[in-house]
Amino acid sequence: MSEFLEILTHARRFKAAVKDLSVEELRDLANKLEKIVAEREEEAAEEAKAQADRLAKIEEIRQQMESVGLSVEDLGVVAAAKPVKKRAPRPPKYKIEIDGETVTWTGQGRMPTVFKNEMEKGRSMDDFLID
Repeated sequence: MSEFLEILTHARRFKAAVKDLSVEELRDLANKLEKIVAEREEEAAEEAKAQADRLAKIEEIRQQMESVGLSVEDLGVVAAAKPVKKRAPRPPKYKIEIDGETVTWTGQGRMPTVFKNEMEKGRSMDDFLID
């Protein structure tokens, strides 16, 4: 918690921090805090209303599903029927060591620059095959 919040949330520290303020400055400060509290309450009320609307829509959909004989479990079956398949990463097919650093390549996609440079020097990709 910041030092400001520690002062603001502890009565004795807060009282000591505002002892030099005039009554008018304290009233101004209180009005600003009231405004902030009112805004937060309004935000909380809007959030509660949005949540209530969401729950009402969920209930409406549940009733529609019930009227046609579907259950939530049926939706799970549909979702499970089409699993997203992610293939495993391909193993490297080529390897080269340049300046003590090993660079590997699967042979797919754009050829790494170190392999291109070696190919321009007359080497073959067969020279880099991993056994």
